[in-house]
Amino acid sequence: MKNSRASGSVTVDDVAAHAGVSIKTVSRVLNNEPNISPKTRAHVQAAMAELKYQPNPWARRLASKRSDLVVLLYDNPSDNYLINVQHGALDACRQYFHSLLLHPVDYRSPALADDVLQLARQRACAGLVLTPPVCDVPALIQALDASDIPFVRLAPFTPSARGLSVHTPDRHAAREMTAHLIASGHRRIGYVKGHPDHGAAHERLLGFRDAMTAAGIAVDESLIEQGLHSFDSGVQAGRRLLAHGQRPSAIFAGNDDMAAGVLYAAHGAGVSVPTQLSVAGYDDTPLSQQTWPALTTLRQPIKAMAFAAVEQLVSRTPDGASRTLDFALVVRDSTGPALA
Repeated sequence: MKNSRASGSVTVDDVAAHAGVSIKTVSRVLNNEPNISPKTRAHVQAAMAELKYQPNPWARRLASKRSDLVVLLYDNPSDNYLINVQHGALDACRQYFHSLLLHPVDYRSPALADDVLQLARQRACAGLVLTPPVCDVPALIQALDASDIPFVRLAPFTPSARGLSVHTPDRHAAREMTAHLIASGHRRIGYVKGHPDHGAAHERLLGFRDAMTAAGIAVDESLIEQGLHSFDSGVQAGRRLLAHGQRPSAIFAGNDDMAAGVLYAAHGAGVSVPTQLSVAGYDDTPLSQQTWPALTTLRQPIKAMAFAAVEQLVSRTPDGASRTLDFALVVRDSTGPALA
């Protein structure tokens, strides 16, 4: 590399001269364009670091006439889930010099597709991040497929013609949690389903059934309760399961909010956790470590998923691409061996 100055006034020209490349090459690296070799990209980035170059994102966006606004659409009762999504999206926006607009919607509204298209065009956004259950509204997905507006979906259930997506293997994860409970001696296992409009909720129920079938245990349909991904729905489902004539020895809930509700119901009924009842959740949100006892759960990398979603948008990943991020089983104090 050529010698150059390092100061607060370092320009793209200085970086290009220091790295011995063209200004266009530096610009391509700054804009995360795909037609740059990894070696050249690393070489230019090293030059930026040596010169302590601070790019001006606003000037670059103005010059390229590209929007720097990412819009996150949500309609989800779980604040714990949403805060992780927001943090992950914000981290990615900071790294890629974008801004984030959080936009609540009513996913049941018949005007949803028109409203979202109007918003995207008025704000000239770089793209949309659709969270569950917004990501599975057929009219919206069809409208976006027919538009030129980039979008990416978190944990979608239905396919899309050209949309990007990020998800975790929910069915496999739920199967592993159920197998963990079975390995602890539990046979009568209750299950609290997530919101019926969330694709992941269906996958998690299938995983529960898979593990029970694989272990040769008949699924008692009377031990499967409907929840809505909220704490209150978990409380109500927990109370119904605990009032069952043949109470389950373990309850697996489709997210941490509902699992926390089950814990609340158990404490109210005088049922000791985990001595008399094991309780497990899903997501590993901060709530899972704030309950008593702390929840055994499945760690879904929610922040990383949101980060990857924004990254797909701003790096212009080809349409139809998807990313799968792995999960982890986290065993805490809310589960234990079944009573003999």
